[in-house]
Amino acid sequence: MSKLWSGRFTKETNKLVDQFTSSISFDQKLAKEDIQGSLAHVQMLGECKVITTEEAKTIQAGLETILQKLEKGNIEFSVEHEDIHMNLEKLLIDEIGPIGGKLHTGRSRNDQVATDMHLYLRTKIDELIKLLEKVQLAIIDQAKDNIETILPGYTHLQRAQPVSFAHHLLAYFWMFERDKERLQDSLKRVNVLPLGAGALAGTTFPIDRDRVAELLEFNSVYPNSMDAVSDRDFILEFLSNASILMVHLSRLSEEMVIWSSQEFNFIEIDDSFSTGSSIMPQKKNPDVPELLRGKTGRVFGDLIGLLTVLKGLPLAYNKDLQEDKEGMFDTVDTLEGSLTLLAPMLDTMKVNDKTMRKAVTQDYSNATDIADYLATKGMPFRQAHDVVGRTVLYAIEKGKYLLDLNLDEYKTFSPLFEEDIFEVLKPEHVVGARKSKGGTAPDQIEHQLKLAESKLELQFNA
Repeated sequence: MSKLWSGRFTKETNKLVDQFTSSISFDQKLAKEDIQGSLAHVQMLGECKVITTEEAKTIQAGLETILQKLEKGNIEFSVEHEDIHMNLEKLLIDEIGPIGGKLHTGRSRNDQVATDMHLYLRTKIDELIKLLEKVQLAIIDQAKDNIETILPGYTHLQRAQPVSFAHHLLAYFWMFERDKERLQDSLKRVNVLPLGAGALAGTTFPIDRDRVAELLEFNSVYPNSMDAVSDRDFILEFLSNASILMVHLSRLSEEMVIWSSQEFNFIEIDDSFSTGSSIMPQKKNPDVPELLRGKTGRVFGDLIGLLTVLKGLPLAYNKDLQEDKEGMFDTVDTLEGSLTLLAPMLDTMKVNDKTMRKAVTQDYSNATDIADYLATKGMPFRQAHDVVGRTVLYAIEKGKYLLDLNLDEYKTFSPLFEEDIFEVLKPEHVVGARKSKGGTAPDQIEHQLKLAESKLELQFNA
């Protein structure tokens, strides 16, 4: 079978080379984008009189027919035609005859594939942002129900200070908000058109790149043809943003795994998002958050893979750039699957508020409030810190918690202690006292929730 570019060659390509260099097994994912770009390109060719109006209409009709067949699943692609571009061009020629060969006037596969990926990522980033918003909404819904739910806050995975569970969950809302902002900002780099750059140096035909940008709703065109065909920064940026997002997904997943363990028992993951053991009948395993956590490595690998491909490439296009797609597709699929599962898993998560409450009454996480108490009575905070440290040590040695000590025991450490210390040590007081902006006090959480909801409302109405 002759290649569409075979004129200069005297031998057919070795079948092993066909298999090794072919990308159709994965870049067929770009079929709709390739047709979308071709429709705009041929319209421009007709408007600029590079081809006749009738030729343009014939080619457009052929492309529309192929698109309809594609959407019905009636298209078969061939390794012999290497990639999605050559496959579609061959299908077009078969559909409308030799005139289909005029579609490639004024362009190269180099600027064509770059355009396809810009179109693909533009669509996928918008879809991922919507999925992220569903996760954020699930977080808000859980937070609203758990403003008064108190659990230990941790540093170094050691109990530190009591916090509202709503406050803890909302920390992830803001992580995901930054992820969303990064994705949105990256669209400025994605929404630049490379088509019309040719192989690397532009074209001799009187094309109108700005018109194609207008038809495809791109904000601008690449000002340098060599940069246009070799730039993969926009994919690197997406993979980098995706990696940061996966870090946040992994951290939340890790907490869900810990919280759902018998040792913590702070939450219960719904049965529909859990699995069992093949040998231990009592087990209920948090496989979904574990796998979400594990898939982070895939996305990191996709980023490192493309960085490695690009690091030594001279300008302009090189075959190495064929390696830019599979990692991009894999990352998109991984994010779509992860976010689609996370939202309903959060929605159905059961919060064991009594277990959380018990935890904050059987630890020393209210110790900081004793130091603050003494400081408000005039004792320098550093001295107060030492007094409380010795008080905690005493309580540990006596097998007591801070609320179990009586006033006489407190006064052995400082005469500043009064009966009101017991009110200060209650978990509700500890949480409610932190009224500084962004703190865990209920009124601050209410304010935070309003701010979070306004962020989502702006996005939903955008």
